[in-house]
Amino acid sequence: MSLLLRSSLVVLAVLLLSGEQTALAQTAHEDPVLEFSPTLRQTGHVPHAPISEMSGIVRSRWQENVWWVHNDSGDRPRIFAVDSTGAVHVAPWHSDEHAAGADASKSEKSAWPGVQLGAAAHIDYEDIAVEDSTLYLGDIGNNGNARRDLGIYVIREPFYYDRRTRPVKHLPIRYPDQETFPAQEWDFDAESLFVDDGTLYVLTKHRKGQQIDVSESGTKLYRLDTEYTHRVNTLTLVDRHDSIPPPTAAALSPSGDRLAVLGYASVWLFPRPEDDTHWLSTEPRRIDLPAEQSKQAEAVTWDDPHTLRITNEQRDVFVVSVRPTRSQ
Repeated sequence: MSLLLRSSLVVLAVLLLSGEQTALAQTAHEDPVLEFSPTLRQTGHVPHAPISEMSGIVRSRWQENVWWVHNDSGDRPRIFAVDSTGAVHVAPWHSDEHAAGADASKSEKSAWPGVQLGAAAHIDYEDIAVEDSTLYLGDIGNNGNARRDLGIYVIREPFYYDRRTRPVKHLPIRYPDQETFPAQEWDFDAESLFVDDGTLYVLTKHRKGQQIDVSESGTKLYRLDTEYTHRVNTLTLVDRHDSIPPPTAAALSPSGDRLAVLGYASVWLFPRPEDDTHWLSTEPRRIDLPAEQSKQAEAVTWDDPHTLRITNEQRDVFVVSVRPTRSQ
């Protein structure tokens, strides 16, 4: 082999190796742009005793000053309507029968029970989404990775003074990559649900070493491509992110241009991907939240295109501006 040919092969090998390293670097998730000084402003507190462990929130698209919230596991199948301060909505004609607010548990009247959901079960409601006048309630909590009855309720949004309604349908779901119950790798809990033009998505929450109380970074994004009601729908795995903190809620912006993913101490904002699918592969912007203030942040929704509303399991209500800074 000539010296010239050997030299050409060496150069070619170096170029190929460089190309492989570049491709690998492009698949890795880089650290998101950090917003250093967000202002998390508390706007209220939810004093109504039956709302004991808020786990999801959405703003109504057709009723003024109405947000829908729900409790975590252990509650009855129901949702509550609250206003911007966290006060629960109760119809005036029910005030003689029901008490509301901080003193409801001490009153001789029964506490306002919220909107009861007929033909439904509450195993572990973790998030709620809205599109137009339809609510999507995710019974998707799966701490021990052993549930075989995960599902999403589809509900026509009730009038906020209603006492009861029933879901239009229940969509049973399963993960395509979970082969055993409990799973070998505990990557099949979920606390985050969002809807995009009628299509539902679920973000998983992972646990380390089959320990319920030990979460670890990373999430997988699944899409619901079918809507069977009498058989289980198998989700489609569409994307993943290995370094994001464990997601506790998600919400798509009103215009659909950004996805907010909440963790206990941060919010990650992902711009809409060109293919409308690989949300976690876009370049996010991270907003750190003061942990002493946000505490166990569990729910997020958009008040408008530039404002997020966040609640925690301690029932505090916050808003934070997500307007881009000048440098962005």
